Amino acid sequence: MNRINSFQPLAALLLAGLLLSALFLSTASAFDRGEGRDPLPLPPKSIWDPRNSRSFAFDNDVLVPGERDQDYTYGLNLTITGAGTDEHWASAHRPLQWIDRRVGLGELSDFGVEATRIEYGLFGFTPEDIEREQPRAGDRPYASLVYVASTSEHYDRQAEVSWQTTLTLGVLGLDLVGDIQSSVHALYGGTDPLGWETQISAGGEPTARYSVSRQQLLYRDGSNLELKSTLAGSVGYISEASYSLSLRVGRIQTPWISFNPELATYGERAITSDTLRVTEHYFWTGVAFKLRAYNAFLQGQFRDSDLSYDADDLNQGLVEAWVGYSVALDNGYSFTYSIRGHSSELRRGVGNRSVVWGGILITRDLG
Repeated sequence: MNRINSFQPLAALLLAGLLLSALFLSTASAFDRGEGRDPLPLPPKSIWDPRNSRSFAFDNDVLVPGERDQDYTYGLNLTITGAGTDEHWASAHRPLQWIDRRVGLGELSDFGVEATRIEYGLFGFTPEDIEREQPRAGDRPYASLVYVASTSEHYDRQAEVSWQTTLTLGVLGLDLVGDIQSSVHALYGGTDPLGWETQISAGGEPTARYSVSRQQLLYRDGSNLELKSTLAGSVGYISEASYSLSLRVGRIQTPWISFNPELATYGERAITSDTLRVTEHYFWTGVAFKLRAYNAFLQGQFRDSDLSYDADDLNQGLVEAWVGYSVALDNGYSFTYSIRGHSSELRRGVGNRSVVWGGILITRDLG
């Protein structure tokens, strides 16, 4: 894949985002002229009382047009939201609360509405040529993560601001992710990936990540359009800072804080934090600008890996974009399809290419 063609999928995502942004700007222009000007209404507390829901997400690079089986190749996760998740047998909420207090965020629980969730998942990365048994210098190494993530969200209704903190605990380099891929490929006669034994931290290595985000509603036009910004940062197996803008347009019934595609990190983090038994459908898009200091999936951790890269081999500045469509039914089910991508992480070599993948999310509200 040459350098020019490698940017085409990401350019398509950015174009889709620009088209929806143009729709927003035309609506905002009418607002500035005083047409239909209304103050932002404060949503009633009942729209975001902590609810019980279950979400299943599946990501795969085959869910986008073209023939791709490389980079972020697939991910699976199950997210449980609602009362009691902070006391779940695998919950990391207690250490999360301890860290929140140490970094000065312990007072978040003193205001607004609070919700918690727990997520179980796994995801993996592969190089361009999965038929090679030995790693190829200049391409992405095999890498994987099996994890559990605990999240606390605090919503300040007066300021229309939402804070989220997440602690993810996981293991790099387990055979499980590669075994699943090999089994699925065998079922439909696909190419057997031969290099999983050379993955980052092969054999298993504990890892963790702590992340913080601050979301703010910037603009809302009734129930048809919303724009928000998000400042986020994380320390751990991915260490970075980011600023993003997210837009959704359509028939919107759920609160803006339930819509957070900018908080996804590969297979980690389902898009919605809760749902309601309402009928809605909307398109959504966004863009994030990231400064990334460390990526264990390319640089490894403490264990030696057959192929890993130094910080000088990676691009610290990344642009990520996404576009999707969501529909919710009044029986409590909602469905989402999305395409995401970001600019190249590697500076040179065959691995210097944009990364694109698709995702499907199914959520059920349990009340």
